[in-house]
Amino acid sequence: MKPQLLIGAMSPGSGKTLFTTGLSRLLKRKGQQVQNFKCGSDFVDAKLLELASDNPCLHIDLFVASSSHVQHLYNKYGERADVCLIEGQGGLFDGYDRKNGSSAQIAELMKAPVLLVVNARSSSYSISASIFGFRHYHPSARIIGVVFTQVVSSEQYLFLRKASQDAGVNCFGYIPYDERLKLPSKHACHTNAVIQEVEGIFDLSASFIEKYVDIDHLFSSCQRSFPVPYTLPYKEETDTISYYSPKKHLRIAVADDPAFGLTYPENLNRFSQIGEICRFSPIYGNDIPQADIIYLPGGYPEMFARQLYRRKKMLEDLKNYAEAGGRILAEDGGMVLLSQSLCVREGGTAYPMAGVLPLEFALTDKKIQSGYRQIHDRNTMLRGYEYHYTSVRSKLGITPTAQVVNPFGNEVDTPFVRFKNVIASFSHLYLGETDIQKLWD
Repeated sequence: MKPQLLIGAMSPGSGKTLFTTGLSRLLKRKGQQVQNFKCGSDFVDAKLLELASDNPCLHIDLFVASSSHVQHLYNKYGERADVCLIEGQGGLFDGYDRKNGSSAQIAELMKAPVLLVVNARSSSYSISASIFGFRHYHPSARIIGVVFTQVVSSEQYLFLRKASQDAGVNCFGYIPYDERLKLPSKHACHTNAVIQEVEGIFDLSASFIEKYVDIDHLFSSCQRSFPVPYTLPYKEETDTISYYSPKKHLRIAVADDPAFGLTYPENLNRFSQIGEICRFSPIYGNDIPQADIIYLPGGYPEMFARQLYRRKKMLEDLKNYAEAGGRILAEDGGMVLLSQSLCVREGGTAYPMAGVLPLEFALTDKKIQSGYRQIHDRNTMLRGYEYHYTSVRSKLGITPTAQVVNPFGNEVDTPFVRFKNVIASFSHLYLGETDIQKLWD
């Protein structure tokens, strides 16, 4: 038995990340081992949860992974924790197709009770109707109570407590409105200055939770047996390498710095099962390690375009490695690094990149492009999530090598390119159930 809780919300912007990071920080202060999970594929929220708890945060996403694989991850990483916290995505019932893939579906799969975080700014007793509706819309996602955020006064909180009681759920407390409780934009969350800033926000949120939220009552309400039993139909154990352990003779070079820091932790775990991982920094270093495979994850190269352009030896070595048939897997920002050029403002300089792929990228208006993607490549089906500010400015006569579709089967204009032994995708690929070496067969 241990406390297990999914922290959901009525809509984005309700404060669930602020609450989850604050709660994680508070538990860390108390000497508790917290295992955080993030519904969906938001890499920045996962990074914030990792910083708050000082423990890696795992993505659990029912579009990119099977149900049994998601349960396997939850049981594997939650085993040694004192508390398991799952932060939802968007609104509680928001999935890639109606409720499919939503936080509510994850809560049902994990048998985890739901705490609803409600933004109470300008709200009063009428919020009772919304809470009542969420509670009864899909009873299998069991909402045990609410916590209110942005509460402006003790008088308002009295109305909110009565509202939750009349909706039939516990009110565990609140976080008061404070201008300092504002997380920075996702596009800036990987700079050192911002990381120092969010540390103070975590600590402030933790202090408010300790003062205004009844943690003892909350955790006594969400005690559940562990591990979670697998649901049927059960897919055979996804970690097949645990039964067949080849010699780890490969060396995998992984780009890892503020420009290329967005990847699923399970991707790295999968690589570690076939070889030794060595890390390098495209923005701070000039040399690429000797490697059998180079992995270039996603990130924000547009924030470091000039620094990358100045790493001419690194860019030249990448091109030579690719031309010689070296195996490269590049996602999102990694694909940008392999392109011909990157322009970070309208009418600005187009900084030359590695020149491996016949693509040119530009950042013009910071318009976000996002969505789940399914890629049919040769005999392999890959799944991932696309989230980026850059866009393709020119394809220079590129020929598509795979079909890329959204969750509804509609083709999308998202590049996926093979060049010799280079595999490049504009989506963040999830490889937790993929035989990585077969990607190059």
